[in-house]
Amino acid sequence: MDDLIADFVSECRDMLENLGGEIVAWEASPQDRARLDSIFRFVHTVKGNCGFFDFPRLERLSHAAEDALADVRAGRRQPYPRLVSAVLAVIDRIGELVEVIAAGQPLPEGDDADLTEALKPGASEPAAAPAAPQSSPVAAAFGTAAPRTIRLSVDLLDRMMSGVSDLVLARNELARRLRDSTTDVAIGGAFERLSGIIAEMRDAITRTRMQRIESLFVGLPRMVRDLSAELGRQVLVDIDGGDVELDREMIEMIRDPLTHIVRNAVDHGIELPAERLKAGKREIGLLSVSARQSGNQILIDIVDDGRGIDGRKLVAKALDVGLIESGEAARLSPREQLNLIFEAGLSTAGAVTSISGRGVGMDVVRSNVERIGGIVEVESKPGQGTRMTLRVPLTLTIIPALTVSIGAQHFAIPRAAIEEIVRAGGESVELSRVGGAGVVTIRGRRVPEITLADVLGLPSGMSQEERTLIVLKPAGGDVYALSVDKVHDHEELVVKPAAPAVMATGLYAGTTLADDGSPILLFDPAGLARVGGVRVEAQERSMRLLEETKVVAAREDTPVLLFRDCAGARRAIRLGVVDRIEEVKGSAVSMGAGRLRVQLGEAILPLAGLDRVPEPTDKIRLFRLSDGESQVGLAFSEVMDLDAIADEIIAADAPGLVEGVTLVAGEPAELVDAYWLFASEGAQRASSSEPPVCRIDLSDPWVRNMLRPIVEGAGYRVVALDAEEPVDLTIAWGTDASSGASDGRTLWLSASPDAANENQIYRYDRTGLLVALRDAAAAGRARK
Repeated sequence: MDDLIADFVSECRDMLENLGGEIVAWEASPQDRARLDSIFRFVHTVKGNCGFFDFPRLERLSHAAEDALADVRAGRRQPYPRLVSAVLAVIDRIGELVEVIAAGQPLPEGDDADLTEALKPGASEPAAAPAAPQSSPVAAAFGTAAPRTIRLSVDLLDRMMSGVSDLVLARNELARRLRDSTTDVAIGGAFERLSGIIAEMRDAITRTRMQRIESLFVGLPRMVRDLSAELGRQVLVDIDGGDVELDREMIEMIRDPLTHIVRNAVDHGIELPAERLKAGKREIGLLSVSARQSGNQILIDIVDDGRGIDGRKLVAKALDVGLIESGEAARLSPREQLNLIFEAGLSTAGAVTSISGRGVGMDVVRSNVERIGGIVEVESKPGQGTRMTLRVPLTLTIIPALTVSIGAQHFAIPRAAIEEIVRAGGESVELSRVGGAGVVTIRGRRVPEITLADVLGLPSGMSQEERTLIVLKPAGGDVYALSVDKVHDHEELVVKPAAPAVMATGLYAGTTLADDGSPILLFDPAGLARVGGVRVEAQERSMRLLEETKVVAAREDTPVLLFRDCAGARRAIRLGVVDRIEEVKGSAVSMGAGRLRVQLGEAILPLAGLDRVPEPTDKIRLFRLSDGESQVGLAFSEVMDLDAIADEIIAADAPGLVEGVTLVAGEPAELVDAYWLFASEGAQRASSSEPPVCRIDLSDPWVRNMLRPIVEGAGYRVVALDAEEPVDLTIAWGTDASSGASDGRTLWLSASPDAANENQIYRYDRTGLLVALRDAAAAGRARK
């Protein structure tokens, strides 16, 4: 409201200044309709605004003048000198009252009856119209001088800031030249004074760009009201800190992220009135939006007292869509669980609406805030509410930065993102590669490495050990090391927007000029990590898990995934047997050898959880279960939650897919019996396990076409007779097999059932052959 009143006062002053000559000119030329219209518009605007701001005295004055001028415009009255004098006296009194409002003082008492009577038809001309402000009762009651103000265009402010930016660049160039030459002490002192003056000027002009953040908050109550009505919720909005000032460009940049967070708070956070009463809360939800300044940052808090964010559900959703692996999910800290909300494609909404549920938004919110050097933080407790905090810099016009180079190309990095600078060849630094990616260990701390020359495709004449490592901490809070050829000076650089094609790369936050006037691109540390192939949050989690060397005591409760099967039943499965979650088309599922099977890449796994072959166009979601050696697929409909079980399991009446029933998240759920599943589904041996090797005569057609499929079906890898590698079993057959003796590693087959004895098996005795193959494989494993 203070800002609106200030705008009203400023507008009135401008119009009063212009009207001073208009009234006199109108008196000299009563037929000049343009001047009459100008005067009428002024009193009409004042009357309308006074009704909004509740200034009844001003409203009465302007209403009386408006009626009189309306009669003149309609031709019902003539602009005689006495009427012009009366209008002039009213406008003078309005000007006095406006100055009282500008000073923040209450309007003095008075009815201004003498002025309003003089405006009525037939009134005699006042003997002394109070035209001069200082002679009026209002002027006598108000003796404080109003502050001097001036209105400037935004373009002019931008030109002034650009001029200061050029001054900063010139100062930087002069500083470089003074460093490179022998400087007289007096010249150095003069330069320091000049630097101080430029800094003061920069701060003063930066203040002119500041705007109260209330302009960002003013539309939120209406938006929340409309959204609450649409969603059937009741929400009370509390706004605080509107007097905090922020660069007007920054206000526009954070408008969309703030709007999205507020909409999420109403849609996801605040419950329906009935749900709130059931949870012991009052029907009306509270949404608080506040701003405060902390150092050179502005902190904007958006707090609701709704249902909060359940980190376990976020983990379950992330597992469901394949963002993380099950082993990683079990060890995520609470902060890391909540930060999953910023992953692209992750949504906890129960259904897609016009407001939310598509899994897009929070990742964009964070990337937009980080692009301007800000941070998004989230804190939440299920059932109690959520706090989102935006940390943004006061201004982006001039920032401290570090210049670096690759070959002859120079770049800049925001100083706020730099944690430390080390030599790659230093004693405390160890360079290595893990899975094809660079990893740097600095004093025992492992961080991912990005080589700038490789990312940009620029030639570099330095070896890896000769380069310099800059440890960066992007706005998201995680760390990585950037390898550059050389590090140059710390400078204050003027940031300007880069070309759209440059910004589209995702690498840069803008462009700047070096002290010699040459252009330099300013890196966006978070964007550099993304383009460089480092998923910062995932990398940080992986590093933490790899570095865990302490033995964690076994918990009494067991982590499980709660899900719905394809028939809609509520079930749970132990998290330790879930290798990953897959999604395939129905065409990958087929009936083979009497059971459903699914093709996953090069592997064909038995598939449980379905009772028929799906349509080719259907999408099937399944758990890929593993016991360390074998794998089985288990189809399901949706993942509901990640929880733990510690209660007693009520066993099923008979062995089967369901081990029993237990409580999960406070409700009964059927627990999948993974042991039975692996035993009954004929689980395929995992590709990572080495199968036993069998040597047979592949030149024989019967061996190739009849025997080989049986042997491979039993889990063996088949090689030819002339293979040099060690084998677990050799199979031979022929009419002379009876003369051979079994050495435990050779299996003899006979061509006739009559010839079968204790040393050989009839070649069409499937049962005997499979038993012999199984025993040979077990003996082979025992020998190993």
